[in-house]
Amino acid sequence: MQSLLSIVSPVYRAEKIVSQLVREIKENVSSLTESFEIILVEDGSPDRSWDAIETECKNDQRVKGIRLSRNFGQHYAITAGLDHTKGEWVIVMDCDLQDRPEEIINLYREAEKGFDIVLARRAVRKDSTNKKLFSKLFYKVLGYLTGTEQDAAVANFGIYHHKVVKVICSMREQIRYFPTMVKWVGFKKTYLDVKHSGREDGKSTYTFKKLLALAFDILLSNSEKPIRLIVKTGLFISTASFLFGLIVLVKYFAGSIDVMGYTSLILSLWFLGGMIMMMLGIIGLYIGKTFQGVKNRPIYIVAEKENF
Repeated sequence: MQSLLSIVSPVYRAEKIVSQLVREIKENVSSLTESFEIILVEDGSPDRSWDAIETECKNDQRVKGIRLSRNFGQHYAITAGLDHTKGEWVIVMDCDLQDRPEEIINLYREAEKGFDIVLARRAVRKDSTNKKLFSKLFYKVLGYLTGTEQDAAVANFGIYHHKVVKVICSMREQIRYFPTMVKWVGFKKTYLDVKHSGREDGKSTYTFKKLLALAFDILLSNSEKPIRLIVKTGLFISTASFLFGLIVLVKYFAGSIDVMGYTSLILSLWFLGGMIMMMLGIIGLYIGKTFQGVKNRPIYIVAEKENF
């Protein structure tokens, strides 16, 4: 039997807040419907998050647990949850309670107006200054390189009709970033301003190094613009070099050049050498991601399930 709502939440380092997360979701969703399921995906967390999930599963059959064999990453855990949903509508939210469970009702009411996707827009973000600045910079660069409009106030939190989820689940590429996949599939979409809270426990597990790696993955999987920029840069350097060569040739025949400058020669060699290495590196990254994709390994591996 299909549920009305499926709530999917990837869980990592959240053993202290799993029970609160489940309790608040049930308190809010129960006022809307009793036909729902809560799918918690434990993403290889080093703490006792899975034990907390198992406890909740034993207390309520509507709470379902998926344990991945190792840490695959937040967006892979979201995919695992989406693959197991049965609801007509699917809510995706983080487990740290920054995405507020009481907003689920508002998202559903907005979806009832005829939308297939309602994305939660964090009107006032309760994140650190550094994270907000990096996020704005990242989305501006991502928008430029992908040629799409990006909003740093919008993340995973939202409600999605099952037909949208079905299409997203059919996309089995190795590099996964849920917001860009949602944007790519289309459908009738709107935004809803929601409350955003500070973290209930601990701090974000996204370090600068992880965010940088994620940024590279997203850019390489969603845009070929870096390759186009390489071509444009190469054409610019070639044109500039040709014009510079003409100037030097004219000066030579005019007798105004006795000995070519050592400094300009060395600087040119270092500059061109660096540009060539950078271009080869970008091309190599694309080749590496292609190699990763053609191996056709599973996107995630499930170690255990509860209540399925």
